[in-house]
Formats: sequence, structure tokens, C-alpha cells
Amino acid sequence: MRLSQFAWSFALLFCLSGVSVAAEPVAPAKAKTSSKSPADKKAIESGKPLFNGKDLDGWKIPNFGTQGEIEVQKDETVVLGFGDGATGITWTKDFPKTNYEVTLEAKRIDGTDFFCGMTFPVGDSPCSFIVGGWGGMVCGLSSIDGQDAANNETTKGKDFKKGQWYKVRVKVTPEKIECWIDDEQMVDQKLAGHKISIRPEVDLSKPFGIASWQTTAGLRNLRVREIGPQKGTVRLDASRQ
Repeated sequence: MRLSQFAWSFALLFCLSGVSVAAEPVAPAKAKTSSKSPADKKAIESGKPLFNGKDLDGWKIPNFGTQGEIEVQKDETVVLGFGDGATGITWTKDFPKTNYEVTLEAKRIDGTDFFCGMTFPVGDSPCSFIVGGWGGMVCGLSSIDGQDAANNETTKGKDFKKGQWYKVRVKVTPEKIECWIDDEQMVDQKLAGHKISIRPEVDLSKPFGIASWQTTAGLRNLRVREIGPQKGTVRLDASRQ
């Protein structure tokens, strides 16, 4: 049964009363964005695969210090194990800074926090798209003008079912950041006049990485495609831990 907004907010604040440093008071979730923007399936599938389905070639496992184990399963799924904080994988090769689109599928296997925290470059600044954080429903960008996904104008609430795959898409251009879950647009954030940053808990995910927080998550079908003139790429020093 879906809780009313009031009941959900009360239950969420109660559960968060003793959480770790990654959580902050939750602002009331704003109305969901109703616009639909179906992805061009052929264009997305023409993008560069970031995961070969067999191993973590091209990726490294950042030492967050409290991470769970990471496993590549036979069904070509990367499983981020339940940790006492962040668990994730970080891309170690060249990655565009702008005019690109990233797509992947993610699911929450266990836990009640974000099962996809995608950190990505926005020009020379990093940003994260959080899916299902702060008690399991909050989505948005961390951070905009110093405010994280629970407390800025991108904040949205969405129900997520355990074990269900969700298509996540992030598009970055010099003008704005756009994010979708399945075909529902969740973020349409203009960049002009705003400071873009990340929370320190996912600093090791730069320049591009995926993490979960105290949650077991599944990832598959990770791809990136360039969608316009490129203004350089960023590379993570593979020796950095």
C-alpha cells in the first residue's frame, strides 16, 4: 500500500533520527515531473559499452573503507554488496566532460537507501544523480549550490520495488543536466548561475562511478555515447585509491 505524503515524511524522519553522516534532514518531496521523454533505443544501444558482462575490466573498486563485496554474476550483473556506507565501482579510462549520455539498469536487492548513486563529470565539476536515497524514495542531484539531493530544487520522491530493474539515463550538455528513470524525467537542471559539486562520501567515484549506500544493488547494461562536440575528456589515475 502506498503511504500518503504526510505518512511517508513522518516515517522517514523517524527512521533517520539516528543515521550516519551521509544522511541529512529530508525536505518534502516535490511533485513528480510528469514529462515523458522516451529514449532512442537504437541510439543508446550504439553507445560504448562500459561493462563487458564478464569482469570489471576498465573499472576499479574504490576503498571507501566500509564497502561491501562486489561480484560479477553469470547473468552479466554487477552486484554491489551491502556495506556500512558506500560500495561502488569507478571507471578508470577516458570519459567525456560534456555532450554525452549515460544509460544503465539498476535494482535494489536489499536495503533501504540509494541503490544507484551515479557520479559523473559536468565540465570540470562532478555531480551525482541519487536514485532511492534518504529512506528509499528520494531522487535528485547532489549537489546544487551546496544543497544535496534531499534539499534542492531537483528533489523528487518515487516508489521503488526491491528486485525490479529500473532504466537510469543521465544527459549532460553545456546548458543543463537531465535525468530519467525509465521514461519519466526526474531532473531538468540548468547550469548557468549554479555551483555543481558532490558529497564527500562519493569522492572516490570521480570522474565517473556508481555507488550504493548501505544497500545491495545490481547493475547491468552500462553504456555511454557522445551526443555533440566534445570539449575534452577526463581520466582517473588508476593508482589513486
